[in-house]
Amino acid sequence: MTLVVFLGSLMALLMLGMPIAFALMLTGVALMYHLDFFNAQLVAQNMLAGADNFPLMAAPFFILAGELMNAGGISRRIIDLAVSLVGHIRGGLGYVVIGASVLLASLSGSAIADTAALATLLIPMMRDNGYSVPRSAGLIASGGIIAPIIPPSMSFIIFGVTTNISISKLFLAGIAPGVMMGVALVSVWALLARRMDVIPQRKRTWGERRHALVDGLWALVLPVIIIGGLRGGIFTPTEAAVVAAVYSLLVAVFIYREVKLSQLADIFVAAARTTSTVMFLVCGALVASYMVTLADLPEQVSELLSPLMHDPRVLMGGMMALLLLIGTVMDLTPTILVMGPVLMPIALKAGIDPTYFGVMFVLVGTLGLIHPPVCTVLNVICGVAKISLESATKGIWPFLVAYIVLIILFIVFPGLITVPMAWVS
Repeated sequence: MTLVVFLGSLMALLMLGMPIAFALMLTGVALMYHLDFFNAQLVAQNMLAGADNFPLMAAPFFILAGELMNAGGISRRIIDLAVSLVGHIRGGLGYVVIGASVLLASLSGSAIADTAALATLLIPMMRDNGYSVPRSAGLIASGGIIAPIIPPSMSFIIFGVTTNISISKLFLAGIAPGVMMGVALVSVWALLARRMDVIPQRKRTWGERRHALVDGLWALVLPVIIIGGLRGGIFTPTEAAVVAAVYSLLVAVFIYREVKLSQLADIFVAAARTTSTVMFLVCGALVASYMVTLADLPEQVSELLSPLMHDPRVLMGGMMALLLLIGTVMDLTPTILVMGPVLMPIALKAGIDPTYFGVMFVLVGTLGLIHPPVCTVLNVICGVAKISLESATKGIWPFLVAYIVLIILFIVFPGLITVPMAWVS
């Protein structure tokens, strides 16, 4: 009955159109009434505890770093470098999208920000060179969702805070699967490019390539600093976020000089608005999470999944299928906040590595960003490319299938994630 109250309250509030933060908070209140110990002070204390979390301080600094990177021309230089290297080969602009997606993912950690930056710069170029706009939009959206997997990842920060898992381990564990996502896109695009009749880009001279590399070098150094610092134990993820923000500020203002001091106030305000949305979501979710733990919902869900508990791979497949279904109606961050505290104890009970489970959780959750009806990232690309959601959906399906195959491989062969994770860590 407790599980019915939890899911029923949450679904009813979401169907009424209530913002997810308020829906999570009121779902916790509904559980309080069901368990007969409502206490308004307890609601306030848990909301305050949601914001009073040191690891969560990484979120506003990485958000600020992303705003500075986009405003400071770092994204454009990454794309220019990719164009100079592979733009001239058959279907070259598609490979530019994939390469730039992986590089930008190691800088911003935001799927929406990366997709918007790539689409704004590359959709007009691909349209002018004869590429199918829906297929191009599908590729850019698919590349955009690599951002939550490769560090620094906002989703890993939220998952780590919500489930009490090491954010540093999640960051390092996300490198290999993020690169494999890029390889999967390259494989699919190589097959599609054979049938394309498009205009190749002019082949750049070695001098032009060298200039693009030197111009983009400051951008390429940042992921080395972050990953090297985490790998070497020099700083924590929170400190890495501060380093990223300060570095981006210095590069944007004093090296590339594309951000004026007078523009900083607007950039800080934009970052603060995004941060406030994320923080309020976490605050509301902690009320629900506290009640989920108190009502012993993980144990109830565990009993429902007990027929699968004997085989961790089968259990992982069942939980990932559940997350894929939830992703059709819920965005990634709410999915983490709602389902993370419920499913993580089950994974631990079955002997599944928590870091591996965290990477898989976020990876499957990202697919909801590119398939209807929620498809936040796909909606962004539709707005930039000025195409319908139906057209974008037709353009994205080959890449979505490739990701599902990759997820199945990760479930059947966990070593594809755990072995590189152990080596990097």
